[in-house]
Amino acid sequence: MKELINSLKGDKVIWAFVSLLALFSFMPVFSASSNLAYMRHGSGNAATYLLKHAVHIFIGFIIIYQIHKIPYHYFRGISRIALPIVWGLLIYTLVKGTVIEGANASRWINIPFIGVSFQTSTLAAIVLYVYVARYLSKTREVTQTFQASVIELWLPVFITLMFILPANFSTAALIFAMVIMLTFIGKYPLKYIGIIIGLGIVSFSMFILIVKIKPDAFPNRVQTWEKRITNFFKKDDNTKDPDEYYQIEKAKIAIASGGIYGLGPGKSVQKNFLPQSSSDFIFAIIVEEYGLFGALVILGLYMLLLFRFIIAAHKANSLFGKLVVVGLGFPIVFQALINMAVAVELLPVTGQTLPLISSGGSSIWMTCIAIGIILSVTKKEEEIAQELEEKQKREDALQKLIDKQLQEDEEESEDENQEKVNQIKASIKNKIVEDNDDYSITENPMKAVLNKK
Repeated sequence: MKELINSLKGDKVIWAFVSLLALFSFMPVFSASSNLAYMRHGSGNAATYLLKHAVHIFIGFIIIYQIHKIPYHYFRGISRIALPIVWGLLIYTLVKGTVIEGANASRWINIPFIGVSFQTSTLAAIVLYVYVARYLSKTREVTQTFQASVIELWLPVFITLMFILPANFSTAALIFAMVIMLTFIGKYPLKYIGIIIGLGIVSFSMFILIVKIKPDAFPNRVQTWEKRITNFFKKDDNTKDPDEYYQIEKAKIAIASGGIYGLGPGKSVQKNFLPQSSSDFIFAIIVEEYGLFGALVILGLYMLLLFRFIIAAHKANSLFGKLVVVGLGFPIVFQALINMAVAVELLPVTGQTLPLISSGGSSIWMTCIAIGIILSVTKKEEEIAQELEEKQKREDALQKLIDKQLQEDEEESEDENQEKVNQIKASIKNKIVEDNDDYSITENPMKAVLNKK
């Protein structure tokens, strides 16, 4: 285990928060899945769903581990290649779609042979964020006209949103908001951002107008989110569509029942009535079972994760790395906030899951892809810091060797000088002794006088 932990590169704090969220998810998923197990199998045994969720989480961490080993600058080129492929998947999803448990799910497609449903808009979001980060980092030092940026930047953005909007308004709105935030951080001119926001509002208004004129021209998913928005703005609950308001009503009952400390793990009552208790409305089940305390813990983990993303972006030594961390990290936290806001009826029902906690394979895996890329950025900065540290250690060791050699040379020089001084002193002393012998008066007093010159 210690070797495995040591093999993990990148920001260890991000690794820790992601692991905590994933580990916590097992308890509410296991509890909320009992209703699904009872309805489908008649036994009420949720072990199958727990095992399925465990497999999804395990595969997700494998995805994180494999992606975080890839140098993050590789994703520059990958985003350009993947964007047209994503458009093809979005078109296929919009035309084909699928049906999950009898309900329309035109946001999803089934992956052949393995039987897993896949939401293509989440993959499109990741590719688009990296593509936008690439463009902004490339043009930072080069002054480009608005017309050029429309073709290279905004045209791909609007094409992607055009394929997502009819089937998934909430995801399209989230992607557009995140792209605007990314361009603002990337110091794209504010006046151009204002123009793009205006164009986005006009385009959305035209889309709504077309839907009103020809309601059968788009999948019935449009009518679904239109009803949800209409219901949200109705003040009187009695006038709301009971079918659309049903989930919110049960979610509010669950939250109100939780109190401060909750009913206890596995003791939720509303999980038996909420259709999406293990995915879209899992936060309501968490509050019911763990109370306000549990809700604040989950919210705190996401806020700490956001704070860590900010630190990681600040540490990145390249603009592309900074924008990638912001573009992939912030949507994870904002999606979590949207999910929580929907549960307490601060926002209309959106269908956004709680990242790393809600059940569902593709949503977990897409989040893990984003986290893997972020860790790849932090790994690079960690490697650079480690290289600088090792370089400094080598320089310090070399300086110590140089200082030692100089000290030894100085000591040898001092010894040689002292030896020369001693030789000179000895020579002088001998000379003095010889001279004294010539002037000695002890043996013959006259000799000293006669020999004196």
